[in-house]
Amino acid sequence: MDAKQDGSQHADPSIDWTIFTPALLLIVAAGVGMTAWPEAGADYADAAMSFVTGTLGWLYLALGLTALCFAAWLAFGPYGHVLLGTPGEAPEYSDLHWIAMMFTAGIGGSLIAWGIAEPIFYVQSPPFGVEPHSAAAMEWAHMYPLFHWGLTPWAIYAIPTVPVAYMLFVNRSPMMKISGACEGALPVRGRKPLSKLIDMVIVIGIIGGTATSLGLGVPLVSAMVSELLGIPDMLTTKMVVLAVWLALFGASAYRGLKKGIKVLADINMALAVLTLLFILLAGPTLFILSMTVNSVGMLADNFIRMSTWLDPIEKSGFPEAWTVFYWAWWLSYAAFVGLFVGRISRGRTIRQLVLGVIGWGSLGTTIFLAIIGGYAIFLESAGQLPLSAMLTESGMSVITAKAIAHLPFGKVALSIFIVLSVIFYATSFDSSSYTVASICSRNLHNDQEPLKINRMTWALALALLAMSLVVTGDFRIVQAATVVSSVPLLPVIILMCVSLITWLRRDFDPGSKQTYMKRSD
Repeated sequence: MDAKQDGSQHADPSIDWTIFTPALLLIVAAGVGMTAWPEAGADYADAAMSFVTGTLGWLYLALGLTALCFAAWLAFGPYGHVLLGTPGEAPEYSDLHWIAMMFTAGIGGSLIAWGIAEPIFYVQSPPFGVEPHSAAAMEWAHMYPLFHWGLTPWAIYAIPTVPVAYMLFVNRSPMMKISGACEGALPVRGRKPLSKLIDMVIVIGIIGGTATSLGLGVPLVSAMVSELLGIPDMLTTKMVVLAVWLALFGASAYRGLKKGIKVLADINMALAVLTLLFILLAGPTLFILSMTVNSVGMLADNFIRMSTWLDPIEKSGFPEAWTVFYWAWWLSYAAFVGLFVGRISRGRTIRQLVLGVIGWGSLGTTIFLAIIGGYAIFLESAGQLPLSAMLTESGMSVITAKAIAHLPFGKVALSIFIVLSVIFYATSFDSSSYTVASICSRNLHNDQEPLKINRMTWALALALLAMSLVVTGDFRIVQAATVVSSVPLLPVIILMCVSLITWLRRDFDPGSKQTYMKRSD
């Protein structure tokens, strides 16, 4: 067949203006609105977040447990052997490259932003009525981040990844859009407008999730640069950091997936491992190891309790402020991670994909947070650095910079953490711009990349949003953006699961005509 006639596979990619234009206008409007009316925006953000977490908190916690159960069924059920590719096809990327890209895209520099600050927040306001600043509070404070960044988040990521990979490499769809992964659950009549609506919802979710990371990343790097160079942490410092950042991930977005994102991801994973080893060996090694083993036991004992705790009688607000917020954050990022990780998972079985995402992902976050969180708890409990008081007075970015500078060879450690953070966030935003560009494309086959102008536009748009967040300096807005933008994604994730089950039964259940065709391909 002539390449021009086979438009579904060989037509050149172009921009889907029906999604591109309104999504871009939304980012510009959000950026301008936050800059022009920061106080009103913060008030609306508070109200929206309180409404969603107070009304739908139970639904988000149910989502977390359901995601774990569904992921277990995918991995160990009757379809775990299904190859996401043609029969006998080897994985497109080696395990190390695959893990590096998955980890940096799914988590990014947020681990560094929260790694030291989150345990100190819990020391100040622990769960379950525990006395603040007590020994018990410090034990819960070390363990809770392992829960918030562990099995459940990566299960939420794994769920959309499988239908995306199935769509691309089993159905061989030319579409690089989440709506394509929902087609098995969509009616034939009215499918096109529903697909457009789904893609718009996905773009909004990616924007909301990325906004939270952007709101953390620039102040974090700026605070570390200020501590390293002994200069004031001013708006000018933040803007210079943002400019360097834009140059880095803009260049990576321009180079594309294999030449840009993969190289940065590989570099960062090596740096992250070396950094963790340095903290473990140069810091309070025995204390960190003891706390880690203790926290693993606490997590095993209390996993179901934490997964379902909403505190309906005392109404402390802890579940809404933390667990519900985190589950909403992971959900807002889930479609983006699903599309990106699904795209790089060709040649793996469903079992390998699910267990790889959950296993390697949660192992990486657990090790990172156990070490850096243990170091933070040690500084606070031993009185070496008053992190709790500093957190109240100066914020989470400052205590991260101070804690890192307190390490042996503090200046060297700060330099490494700055590089680590910049590349972590660059790869995350690079992946975001790549994914949004894919959603806003027409005729994008799964072995093609979005147009460079498309990728660069979204890199610039994300930088514009970051600049607006830096100018406002109000984290309530970015928290609310995450939670509110995640709400429409709940039905989309359900549609993806129904679509996947429909395809699996069609293609691999005994007696199905498609089963013979798939196995004889």
